Amino acid sequence: MFKTIYSERLACWGLIKPRLLGFIGLLGLATLALAQNSGPNPGLQVIELKAGIYRIQAEVAATAPARQTGLMYRTLMAQNAGMLFIFEQKGQHCFWMSNTKIPLAIAFIGDDDKIVNIEEMQADTTNNHCPKVPIRYALEMNQKWFNERALGPGTLIQGIPKK
Repeated sequence: MFKTIYSERLACWGLIKPRLLGFIGLLGLATLALAQNSGPNPGLQVIELKAGIYRIQAEVAATAPARQTGLMYRTLMAQNAGMLFIFEQKGQHCFWMSNTKIPLAIAFIGDDDKIVNIEEMQADTTNNHCPKVPIRYALEMNQKWFNERALGPGTLIQGIPKK
């Protein structure tokens, strides 16, 4: 009787094992995909910025491809992480949230490194969010990040690299 039960369990394991291994493999791929979509882009430089007493770990999007992709497809971002967009020329650089999965706040920053205006942006929308005056810098953070810290127009953002 022991041999029969043992044989049946082995036969059952033979059916379950490939499915279990397949599930574990899919779980691993999903975890890898999430990790790739939730952390910083390894190809971008990360710098420290300061806004008042707050420190920010900001990825720098200083090329057209990096600015075009921005924070698209990410599913989360650390509390004090963000992305600094640097443009070659001052202009009315507008932003939208197409393919961006997390809601963000964007601070448009003047040449004096002070916030000009801040816009709250909803995930996966195509509404334009524009600066009130021509700018060269913009900083995206998690939605309401600036508001929750009482940071607004006139706040100095320290550490912005100058070309």
